[in-house]
Amino acid sequence: MVKNLICLILVSLLLGCKTEHLAQTDEIKIAFMADVHFADVFPNLEEEIFNILPNIKNNKRALIRTMKAQLHSTRLFNENYFALIAALDDAVKREIKIIVFPGDFSDDGQPLNIKGLNKILNTYAKNYGLSFFFINGNHDPTRPFGDDGGKQDFLGNNGKAQPIMSKEGMFNSNSEFENPGLVLEDLEEWGYQEIVGELANHGFFAKEEYIYWATPFSTYTYEEYNFRKASEASALDDRIFYFKESSTVLPDVSYLVEPVEDLWLLALDANVYLPKEDKSSFSAAGIGYNEVLKHKKYLLEWTQKVVQQANKLGKILIAFSHYPMVEFNDGASEDLKNLFGVDAFQAHRIPNKIVGETFANMGLKLHVAGHMHLNDTGLITTKNGHTLVNIQTPSLAGYIPAYKVITRKKQNRLDVQTIVLDTVPGFDSFFTLYEKEHEFLKVNGDKQLWNKEILLSKNYLEFTEWHLKELIRLRFLSTDWSKELTELVINSTGWELLLLSNLKREMLESELDTNEIGSLVFNSSEITSENIEEELQKEGLTKDDFINWKGEDLIFDFYRFRNGDQLALHLVDARRIKAYEMLANAVNENTQNERLTSLRYLMIIVLKQMHGEPSVNFSIDIENGGFYKN
Repeated sequence: MVKNLICLILVSLLLGCKTEHLAQTDEIKIAFMADVHFADVFPNLEEEIFNILPNIKNNKRALIRTMKAQLHSTRLFNENYFALIAALDDAVKREIKIIVFPGDFSDDGQPLNIKGLNKILNTYAKNYGLSFFFINGNHDPTRPFGDDGGKQDFLGNNGKAQPIMSKEGMFNSNSEFENPGLVLEDLEEWGYQEIVGELANHGFFAKEEYIYWATPFSTYTYEEYNFRKASEASALDDRIFYFKESSTVLPDVSYLVEPVEDLWLLALDANVYLPKEDKSSFSAAGIGYNEVLKHKKYLLEWTQKVVQQANKLGKILIAFSHYPMVEFNDGASEDLKNLFGVDAFQAHRIPNKIVGETFANMGLKLHVAGHMHLNDTGLITTKNGHTLVNIQTPSLAGYIPAYKVITRKKQNRLDVQTIVLDTVPGFDSFFTLYEKEHEFLKVNGDKQLWNKEILLSKNYLEFTEWHLKELIRLRFLSTDWSKELTELVINSTGWELLLLSNLKREMLESELDTNEIGSLVFNSSEITSENIEEELQKEGLTKDDFINWKGEDLIFDFYRFRNGDQLALHLVDARRIKAYEMLANAVNENTQNERLTSLRYLMIIVLKQMHGEPSVNFSIDIENGGFYKN
């Protein structure tokens, strides 16, 4: 290797070539770890708080949220502490030196958690030479200038919930299910200044080892660059914009960095905090680029300049931010709205088509996002022929836990790999504490008791799978699904749904004239179609391939495909997938049966989620845009 490098240098000198382009032959790896929602479960606390925390062993006490809280949330609060460490260890084994965090790296930006995160990252930077690059999400910070904070559902040492807030007067404990509340100032929610100040070594500010660093507000060019100028431009007081809607100035911590030769990372701060009606404070961020296009036009202008400069200088440009630039539902967004309502499944967070078109027409080829806790790839091509690929990085704090690795091996090609965290050492550290919580809730007649089988999980992937199952049962079925659709699907076998999908309208009216969907499904099992068995044989399936699963399995797989996209295809039985495809075709062809409308939409969504753009391992053509074709 060294001999080859010396030869290349000698050849370059003899031919008069510039040696700075040698870096283009080197392999560059960048890991993207989104939505970690880090919480320091082992903080150093004053004695008053420390003594009320549950004890794991040898007086090692943990500041964790209850399992009940976790199973009603789209993210884990506790085990992701170990998931982050496992992901960092995995990245070290893969010899990855650059790690990017596209927002929600903390769970509400509390100083306790930001300091704990920084301590871990500084250790990895020192021991393994890792470089970290952050951009903020809607959970860090929750408000631009901070806010009071805390939670009422930490776990106490007696199995009860333990309220802990950042100041007095923020809680009224329910004595039956909660311990008396406590105050811990380190649970306030930090604003921009405090968060980026603590994480100053991780991209938010210029460092001498960076080849280049700039902001939307810096004025020097690439040719004029030096560290002194960049250091001055780093000052947060100079990185502000006037927000006319609130007649105030707000910070923007977007930046461009060249950490290694010819690689540009563009970190876009897409948080938009709108003033409340009384203008006393701000609403939380969370909408993303639909609001950026309205309120941060300077960010669009700067991005276009960066793209043009990258093209001129021959730099590989990878943009990243917390929010997606392209639709992330595999083209099923309208179907989701038709089935579940216009506000369901975070529809307000779906970027308008003009967002992707705007950035694509700038010439931006690749953007990496988080926020949605989904594994997905979005692709948009404009009328002008410009193509933008948007990679949705899964969360480490939910199903399917994974991170992305982008590798540059060839000059115009970026290889994308998705690394699933199935094994996480220590993920079961709190199981004995959860057992105590479960016993307390059971004895006290909790109306939504969580399933204790989750504590039998053998690995982290299985644990997150259980988390999703319980989230569906305890929350999603009541908030997302209509009573009609639930009754139609949940208690039926796949075989009953297939038979129902082959019924014609006249059969429904004459033989199954009932308003009870459950009865309709039950009676449909007694009606056969001479074509069904023949169709099964054509598809290489049998009746057992439909009898062996119920509608509740279909609902679970619906969420698995939604969260994991093509990752889930590797985890769902292949014959089950073929059965879903056959059911979808049957219900889509039977347009006479109006009662199947909701099932039809459901299966359309499932089909689209199973057959979207490549989202596990694929390559991107960074020069021409779109996917790289060998």
